[in-house]
Amino acid sequence: MKFSELGLSQSLLKAIKRSGYEEATPIQEQTIPMVLKGQDVIGQAQTGTGKTAAFGLPIIEHVDTDNPNIQALIISPTRELAIQTQEELYRLGKDKRVRVQVVYGGADIRRQIKSLKHHPQILVGTPGRLRDHINRHTVKLGHIQTLVLDEADEMLNMGFLEDIEAIIKETPAERQTLLFSATMPPEIKRIGEQFMTNPETVRIKAKELTTDLVDQYYVRARDYEKFDIMTRLIDVQDPDLTIVFGRTKRRVDELSKGLIARGYNAAGIHGDLTQDRRTKIMKKFKNGDLDILVATDVAARGLDISGVTHVYNYDIPSDPDSYVHRIGRTGRAGHHGTSLTFVTPNEMEYLHEIEKLTRVRMLPLKPPSAEEAFKGQVASAFNDIDELIAQDSTDRYKEAAEELLESHDATDLVAALLNDMTKEAASEVPVKITPERPLPRRHHGSKRTDYHGGNHRHYNGNRRGNGRYRSRGHRGDNHGRSHSSRHAFNIRHRKDKE
Repeated sequence: MKFSELGLSQSLLKAIKRSGYEEATPIQEQTIPMVLKGQDVIGQAQTGTGKTAAFGLPIIEHVDTDNPNIQALIISPTRELAIQTQEELYRLGKDKRVRVQVVYGGADIRRQIKSLKHHPQILVGTPGRLRDHINRHTVKLGHIQTLVLDEADEMLNMGFLEDIEAIIKETPAERQTLLFSATMPPEIKRIGEQFMTNPETVRIKAKELTTDLVDQYYVRARDYEKFDIMTRLIDVQDPDLTIVFGRTKRRVDELSKGLIARGYNAAGIHGDLTQDRRTKIMKKFKNGDLDILVATDVAARGLDISGVTHVYNYDIPSDPDSYVHRIGRTGRAGHHGTSLTFVTPNEMEYLHEIEKLTRVRMLPLKPPSAEEAFKGQVASAFNDIDELIAQDSTDRYKEAAEELLESHDATDLVAALLNDMTKEAASEVPVKITPERPLPRRHHGSKRTDYHGGNHRHYNGNRRGNGRYRSRGHRGDNHGRSHSSRHAFNIRHRKDKE
């Protein structure tokens, strides 16, 4: 179904088109009309199904831009999801000039307080930091019209149930409530019964994956090792058309710039790029004038590209459904594809969750050595030279070639050509990729996720790119505490622990 059939205004339809959405996903198709009517909705769906737009679009439609009060509140379990939600709502509400702000733990609360004085109409936040602002009277929820509990089961697992209930009680009794959760444990159902009015239920099944045509591998590596390993793999595997997925916009920018610096024909897309820029990059990629596309999940939504041979998950996705969405970009129309996922040591549980959904055991892949990568570059150069020799236009250079052979050794000439095609030594092209915080460890039960800080070593790469490519033209800081011990902590002591 097209978005124009869902009862949205022209300004929103314009924003939808600019954001790259084409047709509504099943959860958007079912949820948007209900939310526009003011109904309470329970949506059972995983991340990657388009649920942010499913609740975000009707919320933006209802916002009164002349009203300075907070009219909609979205509660998210982690800073990463909260930031992504705020960014997407900002893009969708830009034409209407809707003010959207995000608050989360681990950031300067004074800066957040200053921003709140600009009177956002939509507020996105993590539970602990929201309660902190409520206690400081810097956030007032008396005019809330729509409340969204996003990834409610995840918030339950992280021990935020008490926080959520306290926040809900600060909102008006007469309000619209939307609850989204991948699973429906008894505690989530109780929230629905206690705080919602005759909610409609929307259930979206997880995507299924045909894996016969996609070889799935993983490489276990620390964050600072991944870029070096990836460039070696590209040299060895010599993919025709590649998509590299990064978790954040900063990651996409740094990866694409790093690949270009090493001689690869690459470009990145994410939500901050103009539609015109994205369109030009996608056109080059579809036409084969670009070898490597680096993208976020949001930017890659709806891409329909044939001929993708390899998908590299530079960052493992936080949910299995996104993984299915990513690797579904290859292995199409009967063609074989390869996916490779980088996993840091503490993210192995996310890999196992993906394997449960796909029912396929990923094969471990040993990172290639520098010597193997070099041999891959040379082999690729051989193929390019064969193609060059096959061209009819070489006859005019034969006389010049004979002169060169008279004054230079043939082996030296070929070695010079190969050296030029394989670019300079990688140590001459340092690349810095900023470490990202790893995903929090998965825990089942009612304790907050025990988050261990990321590796903050800076990385300077030391392997070179392939001349063939040149020539072709935050999760939050969740320090775990048991549910029972949380009463011993003052809110002010907790405020930056989220």
